[in-house]
Amino acid sequence: MSGERHCGEGLASAPNVVEHYFRHEYGRLVAILVRRLGLEHLDLIEDGAQGALLAALSEWVRSGVPEDPRAWLYQVARNRVLEVLRNERRRREILDALANDQEKDDEAMVPSFAGEVRDELLRMLFICCDDRIPYEARLVLALKTLCGFSAAEISSRLFVSEANVYKRLARARERLREVGIDTATPPLESLRSRLPSVHSVLYVLFNEGYLSTHAEQAIRAELCEEAIRLGRLLLRLFQTEPEVMGLVALMLLQHARSAARLDADGAIVLMDDQDRTLWNRAMIAEGLALVGKAMRHRRPGPYQIQAAIAATHARAARPQDTDWAQIDALYGALERQQPSPVVTLNRAVAVSKVSGPEAALAMVEPLGERLAGYFHFWGLKGALNLQLGRDAQAREAFDRAIALANTPAEAAHIRGHLDRLQNDHAASATR
Repeated sequence: MSGERHCGEGLASAPNVVEHYFRHEYGRLVAILVRRLGLEHLDLIEDGAQGALLAALSEWVRSGVPEDPRAWLYQVARNRVLEVLRNERRRREILDALANDQEKDDEAMVPSFAGEVRDELLRMLFICCDDRIPYEARLVLALKTLCGFSAAEISSRLFVSEANVYKRLARARERLREVGIDTATPPLESLRSRLPSVHSVLYVLFNEGYLSTHAEQAIRAELCEEAIRLGRLLLRLFQTEPEVMGLVALMLLQHARSAARLDADGAIVLMDDQDRTLWNRAMIAEGLALVGKAMRHRRPGPYQIQAAIAATHARAARPQDTDWAQIDALYGALERQQPSPVVTLNRAVAVSKVSGPEAALAMVEPLGERLAGYFHFWGLKGALNLQLGRDAQAREAFDRAIALANTPAEAAHIRGHLDRLQNDHAASATR
């Protein structure tokens, strides 16, 4: 393939560049190929996209990163898919339709690829969220196909087993074949019913960046930024939808705190201990404006309520200025709209500030059966017991939490509590 190579990006950086492009371009690559070749070839397209990324890992290490990595990946993935189609003598009409495109000069393909990549992912997201696909299967299909999530990541985010993830994915693909969903984008108004599913995918994508399940990274800013980018694009399409405003506001207000969420050693810093001068005030201002605009529609929904909670935190110049009673009330409203053990767990934090740790622990205890495998359940339970002076119960909860930690940052945070308990015990034994 033609095109200059970046000589400075060689052996050391190529694997990192491939990882970067996997997270940023995999979904777009699949979306563009689906548009060109059709949904009936989705499995083949995914194999081609993954094969292109594997090829990049060896080729870019050996020869350097190409001038336009996205175009390189597209051409390799496309050629792999077409080669399989040729070998199997299938879909002759597709090969014929692509004959002219195939004869174009490689360099001429680059601008057309770059020109359509901006909106392609969101368009494909709406296709994956077609109402004819079962709701749970839509989320899995979009997260796997467009976001490049592994079954383990999807399992963690949707609170289902990996086996269930594979079943839902198979069900989604079977439904795609049954109904023959068109890859052309339907009229805008007909997409409105798909918005809840699109919201869910974007929020899961954002949360995987905000609270990563990857052992190597506690925060994956690129996922947060991609979710916000897609959210802003969605807002341009549906300018009067308050829940779209709420979702974008929520992501902005959460992401605005990123610079303060980890210390110099990569350990988690709780909100009360964060340096608020590091919060991104421009992002907060944008988020607050969207919250106000959404609320004026007087059609509150789950994302607007969560955005209002984040806004209450953002408005507090100091931790002691936080209106915890308002946050408690907002979580109560969220529980009524969207009952969930995780919502109740989050509300318990506000209750601990308003009514004390005993009242909060009474809310948390009944959640144990449903949240037994959830790191934050055991972390909060340990913290509440610690506040009540119940060191044995706190230590037991923290031991459970550290076993469920997804990242070194989460483990280090819990280890800090355990070390303090150990030190306090040693100090009392010497008195």
